[in-house]
Amino acid sequence: MTMLSTDTVIKAQFYDLDPLQVVWHGNYVRFLEQARCTLLDRIGFNYPEMARSGHVWPVVDLRIKYVRPIRFGQEVVVRATLAEYENRLKIDYRIADRETDEVLTKAHTIQVAVDAGTGELCFESPASLTDRVRGCLCSE
Repeated sequence: MTMLSTDTVIKAQFYDLDPLQVVWHGNYVRFLEQARCTLLDRIGFNYPEMARSGHVWPVVDLRIKYVRPIRFGQEVVVRATLAEYENRLKIDYRIADRETDEVLTKAHTIQVAVDAGTGELCFESPASLTDRVRGCLCSE
């Protein structure tokens, strides 16, 4: 099945670094968030649309595999790929050097739909998401 992907280019800044002069591990989460928002924009279901749908989508799982460090001034491409959407929102990430395409980091996040009014977990993703994803898939 064809899945949706987007690429986000990020340049490591001085404020991203730790005392060892590499990007601090906690900042990778921010890079993933930027890529996730780019993907959600493509679907037309970013956080404002989520809120209007009556559901919140907390991140319930985050996994990161650090392969090689990102250094000051290095430009990376964060590819976000929608891996699952029918029962949960799983996004796979690949961070690679923009120039060499060397893989630096792999990650994934899992978000689940929660009814904003009742706080109950939804075992299926609401149509407000699935309809948009299917619409994007059909237009490709």
